[in-house]
Amino acid sequence: MPTTPGTLDLTGRTALVTGAASGIGAACVERLAGAGARVWAVDRDADGLGRFAGLDGVDLLPTDLSDLDAVDELPGDVDVLVNNAGIQHVSPIHEFPVETWDLIIRLMLTSPFRLTRRVLPHMYEQGFGRIVNVSSVHGLRASPFKAAYVSAKHGLEGLSKVTALEGAEHGVTSNCVNPAYVRTPLVEKQIADQARSHGISEEEVVSKVMLEPVAVKRLVEAGEVAELVAFLCGTSAASVSGSSFAMDGGWTAH
Repeated sequence: MPTTPGTLDLTGRTALVTGAASGIGAACVERLAGAGARVWAVDRDADGLGRFAGLDGVDLLPTDLSDLDAVDELPGDVDVLVNNAGIQHVSPIHEFPVETWDLIIRLMLTSPFRLTRRVLPHMYEQGFGRIVNVSSVHGLRASPFKAAYVSAKHGLEGLSKVTALEGAEHGVTSNCVNPAYVRTPLVEKQIADQARSHGISEEEVVSKVMLEPVAVKRLVEAGEVAELVAFLCGTSAASVSGSSFAMDGGWTAH
């Protein structure tokens, strides 16, 4: 049966999603697999990946993406790449551990570069490719105490745009999605970390820090982000490239 305009059909396509064991990554795996793609689910949390055991079309690849040698061994013959893996550390710059800075930049910027570099030859050869980088509102705006995260996301924005320019003649698009705070395990940990950094309660972190700059006073749901990612992977988005899509409840409208 033919698909209706706008319906995502990835039958015959292969996708690779990083940070797949929970949150946005898990929602993306489920959405892309539901659209018919074969999906490589990549995460260092092997137990967390077990949630996909038995799900048709999903293959599990437990991998530490901060290990760049391991990154270079991941499948390169993929049609859709979703760079999503990330961690956070909250600390003033003058107290920020150097080794933590190095880890975050390696995981959230260097690893996406290495994966993009790895998959582009296959995409170029077949004349089709979709790269979606899960950035953040912090790829567009800064917040205190998040030097490494903000720097990595700003770098990812630049990488995505360069990829879009180079890939255009080969049928490859590259875009960023930029959600505000999403209801994920990473954000739950941030709430506790920021409570300590700011010296306030966790409830005040949500209302006075996370949602203060947001017009829509709620956390974003992971499934909402997965739907935007899905749109960018489809044929309807063939002319959408080099863009950053704010899903931030009006944060960047200020």
